[in-house]
Amino acid sequence: MSKFDKLLQRIKNLDKGLRFDEVKKVLLSYGYTLKFPHGGSSHATFRKEGYNSITIPTHEPIKRIYIILVKETIERIDEDEADKND
Repeated sequence: MSKFDKLLQRIKNLDKGLRFDEVKKVLLSYGYTLKFPHGGSSHATFRKEGYNSITIPTHEPIKRIYIILVKETIERIDEDEADKND
């Protein structure tokens, strides 16, 4: 199992110790773009056309509610990709 697959598994298991950079890596690999608002905000917004945007604070560790949002999002993208291939 690759490091990336292990990271996905940690998200699916709602691991409490996830860092912002790990979540960022996964969302960027799923086609999201990252925007930091002006003014020094501690939140980052991830956007992808056709999907809800996700705003996550950069504090570590990432709170469970944000990991749940990421998990649901990547599962939805995986389902949409599987439907396209059928």
